[in-house]
Amino acid sequence: MNTSLLTTQNMKNLKNEKPHVLIALFPGQGQINPCLQFSKQLINLGIEVTLTTSLSAFSKIKKLPNVEGLSFAPFSDGYDGKFQLSSVDDFHLFYSSVKSRGSKFIFNLIQSNAKNGTPFSHVIYTIIMEWVGLVAKKINVPSTLFWIQPATVFDVYYYRFTNYSDYFKNCTAKDKIIELPGLPPLSPIDFPSFVFDDMESTNWEVKSIKRQIEMLNSEENPRVLVNTFDALEFDALRILKHVTMVGIGPSIPSIFLDDDTFRADMIEISSKNYMDWLESKDKGSVIYIAFGSYSEISSQLMEEIGHGLLKCGRPFLWAIREGQDGEKMEDKLSCKDELEKQGKIVNWCSQVEVLKHPSVGCFLTHCGWNSTLESIASKVPIVACPLWNDQVCNAKLIQDIWKNGVRVNVSEGGMVERDEFNRCITIAMGSDEEGEELRRNAKKWSNLAKEAMKENGTSSLKLKDFANEFLLGHNEY
Repeated sequence: MNTSLLTTQNMKNLKNEKPHVLIALFPGQGQINPCLQFSKQLINLGIEVTLTTSLSAFSKIKKLPNVEGLSFAPFSDGYDGKFQLSSVDDFHLFYSSVKSRGSKFIFNLIQSNAKNGTPFSHVIYTIIMEWVGLVAKKINVPSTLFWIQPATVFDVYYYRFTNYSDYFKNCTAKDKIIELPGLPPLSPIDFPSFVFDDMESTNWEVKSIKRQIEMLNSEENPRVLVNTFDALEFDALRILKHVTMVGIGPSIPSIFLDDDTFRADMIEISSKNYMDWLESKDKGSVIYIAFGSYSEISSQLMEEIGHGLLKCGRPFLWAIREGQDGEKMEDKLSCKDELEKQGKIVNWCSQVEVLKHPSVGCFLTHCGWNSTLESIASKVPIVACPLWNDQVCNAKLIQDIWKNGVRVNVSEGGMVERDEFNRCITIAMGSDEEGEELRRNAKKWSNLAKEAMKENGTSSLKLKDFANEFLLGHNEY
């Protein structure tokens, strides 16, 4: 955390006004939701929040929340929602544009607010937005990283880019086990995708995370806010000596953390069609399948999932996003007609509605961190089918550490086959001891997640402590 002092004039203003925090996030759907929920947490503590990201992110939000104390400051990234990903290299172009245009915008925004007598007392930024911390430091405004992935993943990256980098060299054999302090034994298939890339790689995300670790190591007693909670990752939050990690999550919609009873009156029903269908199904009988807002799966993987569903013979709700050109991806399924007799395929559904519904018995997911936390809070067992990045590490934790789900195995040909989907779904939905254990653990973690976010829960208290010390001016400058 950059603890540079604010100017004397700014400190005087802060004593007379509510503290004002700027939250800067990368324009990805996976970052928008936790930052919106985190903003509400801060507002409940008496802190005003301005959330800034590019217009590409704002174009994905169907309706901006109207919350007193929350304002928005969008900037143009040069694409403004029209970015089309045709190759991995394109993402680097998008990131570079966000960084270049965003740096200028955030610099001017901070200076403008200071001149207008409403200075930002603190800047909080997310993963791959380390350049925001540098902008804040240049203007002498304290800043903090909000890590929106598991603490375990942060630890892995920290080890990768500090004293344990040699552990990752020449480690490609599937049966190779790497043991790092405070973490469970991990094999190459359990690590985030980028940790085996060369340190001088042209991968923009690797470079960004490496710079982030270097920034933290250059600071005295840096703190990192993490979207997790103590009971879930107790050791991972405490193992690093130089960095203080503060678990303040799960930063997910509050309805996930309410009582277990599904209440339709609490949710704005967006599509009666699939909700009516769920209402017609028995408790715990439905398989829910979704792979996030960005993850595109291959036609071959879709085909294997489809045939796996037919083999298991259970009702399902499968959210298959449209292609970039509005293409109906489900039309590519050779078994589409058979599938529609057994279950329901939709292009979009509200994950809140679905996971909270009592008919849902398991969640086949890519294991993005938001989806993982939402499934945990909803006490729904997981069938883990990770695609890349932190998802593979999340899947490891789900199956072997938290034991609230089962992970699909990839064949020697690099594909998850239909029989494997059938096997895992059968376990997660089964009434034998293995299935019962998954449901017991899912319920346990759900209760602990809700406890953490209660007024006197660990996450609430830790965020209050952080806010009192760094945001609300209860410390001495």
